Amino acid sequence: MNKIWLSSGVLNSQLAKTGLPLWMLGLGADLLWADMNRLLAFLFHQGVLDEQFLQLQQLQDEASPNFVSEVLNIYFHESEKLLTNLRGLLMEREYKKMEIHLNQLMGSSSSIGAKRVTNVCVAFRAATHHTNRAGCLHALEMLEHEYCYLKNKLHELFQIEQQRALVAGVRYPEQNQNQ
Repeated sequence: MNKIWLSSGVLNSQLAKTGLPLWMLGLGADLLWADMNRLLAFLFHQGVLDEQFLQLQQLQDEASPNFVSEVLNIYFHESEKLLTNLRGLLMEREYKKMEIHLNQLMGSSSSIGAKRVTNVCVAFRAATHHTNRAGCLHALEMLEHEYCYLKNKLHELFQIEQQRALVAGVRYPEQNQNQ
């Protein structure tokens, strides 16, 4: 099982000193909920996520407690394939094919509430429409950066959620970072 670390505030320095997960420090689910909410608020404030992410979360219930993480694992797996394909298509200057891949990535990003990734896809698609290679290169770099940032922050969120679930007595499967 992965160890879960809190990423903000005073607790971060306490954990750095102890090296222990929160539940071993006697910190309860309420504190973990608060940390999850702070991280989500931060991601909304930064424009990383939008209200579509909240709608996705509302689809999760006791009957499907892993729904959001399963959807996001599929999203990350498919997005990485699309990003790899986009890089190859850019080197081959296949602008029309890039637009198709960008439409797919933009649609899936929008459906999970990945606002900044979606916005970069829009700019990237405009650059492909104008066959602007320099603009496409810049947009691809921005897209890869935003995608990695999103993936890292959502992984952090799900680590906290997994820890909260463990404290509450519910067990979620571990997230696979290699997808």
